[in-house]
Amino acid sequence: MGKPYVKQTIVNNISYIEFYHPSQNSLPGELLQKLEYFIKNAGNHQDVKVIVLQSGGDKAFCAGASFKELVNISDKDSGKTFFSGFANVINAMRICPKLIIGRIQGKTVGGGVGIIAACDYCLATKHAEIKLSELNIGIGPFVVGPVIERKIGLSSLSQISLNPSKFFTTSWAKDNGLYTEVFENISELDLAVQAFAEELCSFNQEAMNEIKKLFWRGTDHWDTLLDEQAKISGRLVLSSFTKEKLNKFK
Repeated sequence: MGKPYVKQTIVNNISYIEFYHPSQNSLPGELLQKLEYFIKNAGNHQDVKVIVLQSGGDKAFCAGASFKELVNISDKDSGKTFFSGFANVINAMRICPKLIIGRIQGKTVGGGVGIIAACDYCLATKHAEIKLSELNIGIGPFVVGPVIERKIGLSSLSQISLNPSKFFTTSWAKDNGLYTEVFENISELDLAVQAFAEELCSFNQEAMNEIKKLFWRGTDHWDTLLDEQAKISGRLVLSSFTKEKLNKFK
């Protein structure tokens, strides 16, 4: 199965940041903190021109937040802390001066969809379906909602939010702007990611930094916004409806 990890490898000015968890690459708080750290580190590293964000294995890209941690939330403060994990990663990606390429090899659920949306450019395989499952347990995609809406629009966000049991196809994700290109398999995906990252490295770094600012214009208030959104989820997760749902999984 392997132990959970987050690691960074820098090759030819490209920072490859990879996370892994044996539970379908879910992200408990500890891994989210490490992911936030490495994104900030790569953003400030003078030898890094471009970042590739990826997960380990050949199955799911990310199963979202750690369900084991979710079921153990007992008060509003711990609830807010739990949901702030993804908020901190999204904000780190937002303020990072380097462009971030997402390498999405498989299915993604919940908070993981927010990480995909926070990438500046995403390439995926045909197996990279997405789902926002939060409403199934009585909460909603409040923390990841703003970054997903920014990428695919309010109408598409409402569509995936209100169908929490449904996986949306890679074609849907591509048509709605979440993915730029979709490939048959991981080998083709990796070749495309490497080629695109290397091409970006040949461009003017200052120009790319300014383009990154352009992409994220109007989000300067997100530190506060996502903090408030985390409070909403932290409150709702304590509801009797959600507790009843979660108790079935204990």
